[in-house]
Amino acid sequence: MWDLIVVGGGNAGLCAAIEAAETGARVLILESAPKAYRGGNSRHTRNFRCMHQGPLSVLTGSYEEEEYFDDLLRVTKGKTDEALARMTIRASEACLPWMEAHGVAFQKSLSGTLSLSRTNAFFLGGGKALVNAYYNTAQDLGVTVAYDAEVTHIAIEDNAFTGLDVTLDGTTTRLKARALVLASGGFQADLDWLADAWGPAARNFLIRGTPYNRGVVLRDMLDQGAQSVGDPTQCHAVAIDGRAPQYDGGIVTRLDCVPFSVVVNKNGERFYDEGEDVWPKRYAIWGRLVAAQPEQVAYCIIDAKSIHDFMPSVYPPETADTIDGLAQKLGISGAKLRDTIETFNAACREGEFMPTELDGLATEGLSPPKTNWARPITQAPFYGYSLRPGVTFTYLGLRVDETARVSGPAGPLDNVWSAGEMMAGSILGEGYLAGFGMTIGTVFGRIAGQEAAAHVA
Repeated sequence: MWDLIVVGGGNAGLCAAIEAAETGARVLILESAPKAYRGGNSRHTRNFRCMHQGPLSVLTGSYEEEEYFDDLLRVTKGKTDEALARMTIRASEACLPWMEAHGVAFQKSLSGTLSLSRTNAFFLGGGKALVNAYYNTAQDLGVTVAYDAEVTHIAIEDNAFTGLDVTLDGTTTRLKARALVLASGGFQADLDWLADAWGPAARNFLIRGTPYNRGVVLRDMLDQGAQSVGDPTQCHAVAIDGRAPQYDGGIVTRLDCVPFSVVVNKNGERFYDEGEDVWPKRYAIWGRLVAAQPEQVAYCIIDAKSIHDFMPSVYPPETADTIDGLAQKLGISGAKLRDTIETFNAACREGEFMPTELDGLATEGLSPPKTNWARPITQAPFYGYSLRPGVTFTYLGLRVDETARVSGPAGPLDNVWSAGEMMAGSILGEGYLAGFGMTIGTVFGRIAGQEAAAHVA
């Protein structure tokens, strides 16, 4: 019998496994992906949002609890558990040095529209380097890892975990342990489940995260009466390049040109303020905005003035010397797009353009307005990107308390904890804050591992 089984081999599961193994516990990680694709969505990440009261590692200045929490309130529109959110924020400060001590290297923040040098620490080598560092650490601590391990059922009896069924090499086996940590993510890769929640439009969504997060364990737990948290229609969904693959395109498919563009739907019409706020605080709303448009598609239009104001895209934009020519390449009405751009241009006013901060360069008399970075689209060549909703992870999950313990039908389960995307809906009711998913996973992964190890001891 194992001391602890961790279901899921991403950031949260690895943090839990490492914390428990450091106490001497015998730990098994069950990862549903093959070894080459281990790490879930964590391998696509870039950074970790961290509270700090002064310069810390690569982070500049300070980013204290109230500012951090205010940023979270804005993106979630108040839909968060304040106690859990504040606990996560406070705990993040100690996490960064813990991450460095366990093999994670950081670099200075990237240039472009992110503007995160004060709030977010970037992983040197990206999320895959972080995942590999944690697996190396776990191996050194004696943690056992099984890949291609599909957990199909969690056995719960008398308010406690007694075993689980896992399929390995085509054979289903019952494994037992004294404690369990569930960190296998949301259900976003199950398009049928997405369509049940969203309706048929969800079949036009792209899943920029791992194809292995199908919510099998989540559904099994909910079917057994585990208490849920979050709305199945809420998720971390961003606007990504419409040419991205159906699954696993990752963070490189995201487009950061929206603040400097005019965004139109298939009918050539604008539908939202592109300059509402700095991009890290607004990029996550655009997936839902595009999802509400005809055929779940939109188009970013910029001109030569703006092509170097954001991080380069993985796919080159469509380009043309005229708006009509660009519209033809994008497959929308040239006359309508030209009218939209001319109306926008006429509403722009003189002012100082400052790409990395709110500049108040706003349109006048335009609906919807553009409240920052509003410059006329006049300088050829013109560029266009297609946008589609790209889902990273869903917010429907398991309800936990401040110790990461899962709530069952009769109250907290005796020996089951959860961390990461599987419980992130406890804190993220809607919207998203750049780097905060890794913060939740790290904080609750560490707590879950500590609590499980204490239970075993």
